[in-house]
Amino acid sequence: MPRRLTLTARLLVFVLCLPVLAVAQGLEVVVSPVREMRVADRIEALGTLRANESAALTATTTDTIAEIRFEDGQRVAAGDVLVVMNSREQLAERAEARASVAEAQRQFERVQDLARRGTASAALLDQRRRELDIARARVEAAEARLRDRRIVAPFDGVVGLRNVSVGSLLTPGALVTTLHDDSVMKLDFTVPELFVAIVRPGLRVEARSRAWPDEVFRGEVVSVGNEVDPVTRAFRVRALMPNPERKLLPGMLMTLVLAGRERDALVVPEGAILTQGRTHSLFVVEESDAGAKAVRREVRLSIRMPGSVEIVEGLMGDERVVTQGAFRLADGDAVRVRAVDDGSRPLAELIGRETAQ
Repeated sequence: MPRRLTLTARLLVFVLCLPVLAVAQGLEVVVSPVREMRVADRIEALGTLRANESAALTATTTDTIAEIRFEDGQRVAAGDVLVVMNSREQLAERAEARASVAEAQRQFERVQDLARRGTASAALLDQRRRELDIARARVEAAEARLRDRRIVAPFDGVVGLRNVSVGSLLTPGALVTTLHDDSVMKLDFTVPELFVAIVRPGLRVEARSRAWPDEVFRGEVVSVGNEVDPVTRAFRVRALMPNPERKLLPGMLMTLVLAGRERDALVVPEGAILTQGRTHSLFVVEESDAGAKAVRREVRLSIRMPGSVEIVEGLMGDERVVTQGAFRLADGDAVRVRAVDDGSRPLAELIGRETAQ
């Protein structure tokens, strides 16, 4: 019996010493090299589309509609006549004014010839010149009244649904149709004031719409609002989105990503970061003749990306960080690198191959 107890005690001592022996040989860890890559601040937002130019076409006078020269959804050019109102009276006024101009022109030329001969006074010549100017002004007024009876497209674009018919009475302010220049779309959105120093004209924008889930529409910021809303603590931003295929329509909701300040950054896997309160740290593997050891470093983080995070302080570009097994380490512990994870293979496959070797 005493001999059996002695063997048991020896076995117990051996088992208790195993962790110490493992620590002495170094804990197995998986490391990843610090990568240097091009990153940008990623700002997500919701925006609403507006046409580059929009107009609600209405009449300025009261009269009946004589002609409608457009169809729903038709593309028109600047200056195209869309609606013609009853203008018989205005046409007669213009004809009368033009006849008055012709008569005033003849009277002026006759008196001008007499004045050269010295048989007409300068006062009479001035009177005929004034009558000619008045007649010409009456023609311009008649033509302006005639133009008021026509609704024309102020710019190139696509018309909406028409709200009037031939023969109906059109009054000032009554909506005839809408006109949108949809060759380029304005995307308006708001950004938290946190990014007021980052957002500036020229930044790239990528936007998506539920109507076209498989497409990405690209544009750039053209203007930034000059104030921050005191309630939402956000400011307005406008981007321009080319729309050559006319897929985007005014009023559509877009989810967008704004690529902020671009820079070269040091990036490590997210699994390497150890967080305690507001302090972030990681373990760097340092090699020497005595072997490898893990050194704790406090780091300062910036933006997070899927599976990785940018380090702005505490690392250099030619180091390796512990990504698996860091929770067991203390500063200065000896380690053995089991595998190097460069992101090209799944971790399970990587460890399996290293074990097989």
